[in-house]
Amino acid sequence: MSPLPAVRPRLRSWLTLWGAVAPLFLAEFVVWLGFGALLPILPIYFTSQGIDLATLGLVIAAWPAARLVSEPILGWVADRTARVPLMAFGLVFGGVCGALPLVLTGAGWFLVLRAGAGLGAAVYDPAARGYLTDATPTERRGEAFGLYGAAQMGGLLLGPAIGAFGAAYVGGVGFVFIFSAVTSILAAGAILRVREGEGARPTSAASRRARARDTTEFPPDSPYLERRVATEGAASSMSDGDALVAPGGDGESRRLVNRGLVAAIALNVGVSFAGGTYEVIWSLFLRRLGADLSLIGLTFAVFGVPVLLLSPIAGRFVDRRGPLPLVVVGGILPAIAGIAYTRMTDPVLAVPLILVESTGFAFLIPALYAIVATSSPPGRSSTAQGIFGAAGTLGFIVASLVAGALAAIDILYPFYVFVSVMTVCLVVGLLVGRGRLWGSAPGAGQLSPSRDRAETTSA
Repeated sequence: MSPLPAVRPRLRSWLTLWGAVAPLFLAEFVVWLGFGALLPILPIYFTSQGIDLATLGLVIAAWPAARLVSEPILGWVADRTARVPLMAFGLVFGGVCGALPLVLTGAGWFLVLRAGAGLGAAVYDPAARGYLTDATPTERRGEAFGLYGAAQMGGLLLGPAIGAFGAAYVGGVGFVFIFSAVTSILAAGAILRVREGEGARPTSAASRRARARDTTEFPPDSPYLERRVATEGAASSMSDGDALVAPGGDGESRRLVNRGLVAAIALNVGVSFAGGTYEVIWSLFLRRLGADLSLIGLTFAVFGVPVLLLSPIAGRFVDRRGPLPLVVVGGILPAIAGIAYTRMTDPVLAVPLILVESTGFAFLIPALYAIVATSSPPGRSSTAQGIFGAAGTLGFIVASLVAGALAAIDILYPFYVFVSVMTVCLVVGLLVGRGRLWGSAPGAGQLSPSRDRAETTSA
């Protein structure tokens, strides 16, 4: 008996639920194909062009530096204009800047072009995450961002293999740069299939109250989900003259800057510090241990496997139970792997250790996106995502500069610093977030009109 009759209803159901954001998932997958192909090559290519390790840190930092300056502003813009053209432009511009180091060489050009690629990402990312936030029901946001992360890691899983094959049999290193640019342009084409406003959160009080009542598909013992849905339903039933006030009466739940967002920012700094460290030193670290390019590419691909498989599951867990358990485990596992890397003598051992590290990020990243989404005041989701992204970008910049300088002394020093920073950020995030990370702060879901709307809605 053919399995197709059984598959088709599931596919229709999936498209009914996620059809509005499916082009965004496709775009993420495609653009990360190119990003995954390019990522292992960049440090090796730049150093082959005469860039020393300290300057390499500066070149790598140019990408996030451009994001740091522009992402909060562009997130604000994305909340006030059509997001689809912004996303498409950002992908095309970033892809072109990513390919030009093939023909425009030297430290100065590398700095400018990496900054251009970062600017393209800053145009795209807040608009994309803001759109995903607004186009996804509250009770499904964790799962949505889990699927979003899985799409990225699916591209990262296949990208290094495609890049290695193309470099070996098609056009050398040049193939990888061209492939990355082409995938960005193709991803922009997928984004243009997104219809602005489709699947957006209902704005009428009646529709939101209906959604708040419609939670029968989830287990009855999901207090985090029930509280979130009830809170949004109550918020939507208020008149325009009322403002949402947190249990303490301080209006925190409507402020752009609130405990949930600040906790997510602290945690994101640690995650991004890891990214900045590894982008500078990882390929060079494995080279010194004797790894060839195929093994280096394999490590990047292996990193994507747990994220691809576990991110949607982690997202569903967040929707039902809250993010705290995944934040704790997700923060600890990469730190353990970071220490273990410094004890390696055989580069092949990196493969199982990467599975441990990546499992942590598979848990942590969907939880962070969900925290930001649920902490975003109505109409300011892209702004919140821009601030969140900019904070992580700052961590990435500092890590890139520190890793380049320390690696010139000892290639192991950046690992020790990364582990220390990520541990501190985890502790700070837990202390700041407290009940927000459980979703069970005393009196959560209890709402009252604000005495001063200006106070409660200001950033």
